[in-house]
Amino acid sequence: MSGATNKKLLVITGPTASGKTSRAVDVAKVLDGEIISGDSRQVYRGMDIGTGKDLDEYDGVPYHLIDICPAGYKYNLYEYLRDFDAAYEEITGREKLPVLCGGTGLYIESAINGLRLPEVPENRELRDSLAGKSLEELTAILASMKSLHNTTDVDSCKRAIRAIEIQCYYQQHPEAAVQATPRPMENVTIVGVDIGRENRRRRITARLSSRMEEGMIDEVKSLLDSGISAEDLIYYGLEYKYVTSYLIGDLTRDEMMTGLETAIHQFAKRQMTWFRGMERRGFKINWLPWDMGREEFVEHVSSLL
Repeated sequence: MSGATNKKLLVITGPTASGKTSRAVDVAKVLDGEIISGDSRQVYRGMDIGTGKDLDEYDGVPYHLIDICPAGYKYNLYEYLRDFDAAYEEITGREKLPVLCGGTGLYIESAINGLRLPEVPENRELRDSLAGKSLEELTAILASMKSLHNTTDVDSCKRAIRAIEIQCYYQQHPEAAVQATPRPMENVTIVGVDIGRENRRRRITARLSSRMEEGMIDEVKSLLDSGISAEDLIYYGLEYKYVTSYLIGDLTRDEMMTGLETAIHQFAKRQMTWFRGMERRGFKINWLPWDMGREEFVEHVSSLL
């Protein structure tokens, strides 16, 4: 990552259904920018309605890190940071403004915090020695190697084994652990789209019914028909989890709709918790109202840069 001080990064973030993509497009058009997605699910091809890609919204503004992996793949933070760097260097190399837009707090914070992870190769011997252990046993092993503040490391045996593999690699290659030490980016401006709880809830509900009308169920059905396993789709959470569970007969349509709406509201709440945590960790987020006029929003962001 180049630390050249003339390079800038604008981040536009906020909870789901806050309208951040259209805001990022407005700003990019006026400030000669290109958008880098900060969304962990928009990387997958064929997962369009459920991830809210709304590609028409970009209206000619170039975008990066969308549709770069096949559905069924499990893209990770290491790959995101690698791909973010490449996009950032490419955009700034053309003297355009990179606009990082999305709501995946882990990806956004890790990118601007300068966290870079070395690629850790598979350790077949270690994997074989851990095979057959329970998730509880694997969690205990991992907890003895690092403090567990990220529960996604241990939500399945497969992930726990991979996390242990990474920690073992760092212990054997201390130079790799040094590389994983954050070096925060310079000239980063973070704008948050601020939407109150009631408006957010109302927009989530409206958006969910419109996604269903747009063919959300057909989208998931075609992913299943293309050979992607139900388990892999459930892994992606939210729309893919609930619609798949409905299609394979585990939920009724009413259970799917009620459960999914509740899950999206909870997800938005967790996003806000992450952003508040970022502020406590020293990141300044400039919150602007979600319903601010388009020109006023762009002017305000321009003045922050």
